[in-house]
Amino acid sequence: MTQEIQTDVIVFGGGIAGLWLLNRLHNAGYSAHLLEANGLGGVQTLASQGIIHGGTKYALTGRLSGAARAIGAMPGLWRDCLHGKGEIDLSGVRVLSQHQYLWSTGGLASDVAGFFANHAMRSRVSELSENEYPTAFDDPGFSGRVYRLDEPVLDTGSLVRELAAPCLKHFLRYDPATGLRLLEGTPPMLQLSDPQAGRLRLKARLLVLTAGAGNQRLIATLGRVRPAMQRRPLHMLMARGKLPPLYAHCLGAGTNPRITVTSHPLENGEWVWYLGGQIAENGVGRANSEQVKAGRRELQDLLPWLDLQDLRWAGLRVDRAEPKQPRGRRPDKPYMELRDGVAVAWPTKLAFAPAVADQLLESLEKSEIRPSGSPGEAADWPSPELARHPWREVREWS
Repeated sequence: MTQEIQTDVIVFGGGIAGLWLLNRLHNAGYSAHLLEANGLGGVQTLASQGIIHGGTKYALTGRLSGAARAIGAMPGLWRDCLHGKGEIDLSGVRVLSQHQYLWSTGGLASDVAGFFANHAMRSRVSELSENEYPTAFDDPGFSGRVYRLDEPVLDTGSLVRELAAPCLKHFLRYDPATGLRLLEGTPPMLQLSDPQAGRLRLKARLLVLTAGAGNQRLIATLGRVRPAMQRRPLHMLMARGKLPPLYAHCLGAGTNPRITVTSHPLENGEWVWYLGGQIAENGVGRANSEQVKAGRRELQDLLPWLDLQDLRWAGLRVDRAEPKQPRGRRPDKPYMELRDGVAVAWPTKLAFAPAVADQLLESLEKSEIRPSGSPGEAADWPSPELARHPWREVREWS
């Protein structure tokens, strides 16, 4: 059996960029479907730390970098959505923390204080008095300083669920290896195959690739060589146990935090500390057991007053996919390119998902692609399920 539907836009990839875009397209009156090969929110979105950056951590050299300027408006936009007043209603998303924190060790405290007191940073960062410290620093053994950032941390699982809820009839699962075929046209018509559901032909006026690392394969499938992609590998760490919740960056000597901690509750009362920052970048070449040892040493060095002996650990390798940059540097901005009926996008940061949607909708307007009012639906076609947080997929903790 072969079904055939027409739609305005087909979006590949059910991470933050694809889900946000699908909602914006529907709100603007476009018919749109999203194709996902695995689980909604899988790979990069649920492996992120849920931090809605406002650029402060990218200004740690003492000046506002390009990345800091580009992302500065994002927390305000997200907060509007979280309060139900923005372009997408995210009032049902679980906010893990309304603030992030920066902490400095004793040796860096005076230098950091001078920078954060300057005019450019005063509205973004406030220094805390000792009676305002998060629980993790409320100890006589701590001799540094703590700063609060007005940048929230979200539970990415609830974010994915809220973005998926209005669009449930428009998700289609596919197998990129055997279940996707390109037919004629610009953009090409797609044919999906499924052992139980049969075949589904999709004709759209625009294809949008937001599949993260999966964009590379899709670009090749379309017979193209650009845009080129780069991978920025990370070796994240997860530590679980009787821990205080903490959402903070430890300031190092360079532009990247020495360690970034976000905290995620488990049903048994334990917390998972999810660790990124320099520890994740430096650990790419380490075996998992060596990375765990490095993580133990780093936490013991930075937070020696906490009892960390009974923690259980696991590592997670993540490939952050980005548009290729000279000398492999980290991109400052989200990326979107539209050519011959195909748009390719990488948000580069979770917080930039709204900016990708803005760029795509602007391109639709410039290309005079208007909503057609043809909301085709595929009967009985399998839908992708919601993916799970990486710490819920760990089979064995060390």
